[in-house]
Amino acid sequence: METASQHHILSFEDTSVAFAHQSNSKLRKTYLIFAMMNQNWLVKIGTFFIKLILKLGLPVKFLIKNTLFSQFCGGESIDTCQKTIENLAKAKVGTILDYSVEGEDNEKDFDKTAKEIAKTIEKAAQQGAYIPFSVFKVSGIASVELLEKVQEDNQNLDSNEKLAYQRVHDRVDNLCKLASKLNVRIFLDAEETWIQDVIDELSYEMMKKYNVSGKTIVYNTYQLYRWESLENLTNACDAARAGNYKIGAKLVRGAYIEKERRRAAEMEYKSPIHITKQETDEDFDKAVHFAVDNIDVLSICLGTHNEDSCLLCIRLMQEKGIEKDDTRIWFAQLLGMSDNISYNLANAGFNVAKYVPYGPVEAVMPYLFRRAEENSSIAGQSSREYLLVKKERERRLLSQNA
Repeated sequence: METASQHHILSFEDTSVAFAHQSNSKLRKTYLIFAMMNQNWLVKIGTFFIKLILKLGLPVKFLIKNTLFSQFCGGESIDTCQKTIENLAKAKVGTILDYSVEGEDNEKDFDKTAKEIAKTIEKAAQQGAYIPFSVFKVSGIASVELLEKVQEDNQNLDSNEKLAYQRVHDRVDNLCKLASKLNVRIFLDAEETWIQDVIDELSYEMMKKYNVSGKTIVYNTYQLYRWESLENLTNACDAARAGNYKIGAKLVRGAYIEKERRRAAEMEYKSPIHITKQETDEDFDKAVHFAVDNIDVLSICLGTHNEDSCLLCIRLMQEKGIEKDDTRIWFAQLLGMSDNISYNLANAGFNVAKYVPYGPVEAVMPYLFRRAEENSSIAGQSSREYLLVKKERERRLLSQNA
């Protein structure tokens, strides 16, 4: 086993590794996309007009498919994601197939989505190391209104609501059971606080059932921008240790900050979100420390585009003598973003996977709009992406002329 002194902290500045998988023409397209996304006003105008054009039914699918969709999505179906899966695998980066269709709020669509998620689990089992995780959102297989009512007042559900929630429970259980049977890890994604308690309860019930005999199948997601999340994680770990099962924890910062604060203000309750980004960063890093210290019962995935948090985890692994490819520690980023993190981590021997959203172009548009808006609103994110791609284009030009 290598000691900490034999390791070195890797750099995320090596663009030759980060973009080795992109041809010059693909790199040029990536450069143009992030150059546009680097302009906040252009993102706002662009998304407004695309939404309008789609509403009018004008033919823009080809344009979208060859720009935003090709940058951030793997394909329109599981099968058409295969090329992306194989390209990522060449660089030892895994794929997490994420069915990103935001369906209608009815039982037929919930069942349809559950079947599609089951297919991603089966695909992961078939492709082994290429697809290390599956993932789903509980709101994709359940009414948000119902989940909210269960969280607020579970005792006062009428008979139809009780039956509907039993179907939700059964869908979650069937997916986790299939994942356990096929030995595929599965994430339950985090959502808004007004339904998250229900998701937590389902997650812990599934962990008690399937994270046994030394296996970690089910992962809950902890949004560390919530001031309650760190305590939630530590309590879950204590319960798992006492109950002789494992905890799977995907650590993220959080995705609903504006929505959460707005609702808290409107309904006059204390915001569940940290006041400053620094507090969020501190809690995220505390969660990483806690997880590495309790690696005997906790398996983690750092779902982050923050370079400092990745470097912290690497340093802690070195200090504890934890191997780079220890299956209890993973890093994950979104397809089309932070390739400097993903590919340099994978190149250095760490476990890395990319979230690969898929679905019909029209159906994943809400996801793509959020991706564009998040990139332009996260301080420095699109600038960072743009500057790294620009740096690699300049490096290639110099090497050609040398």
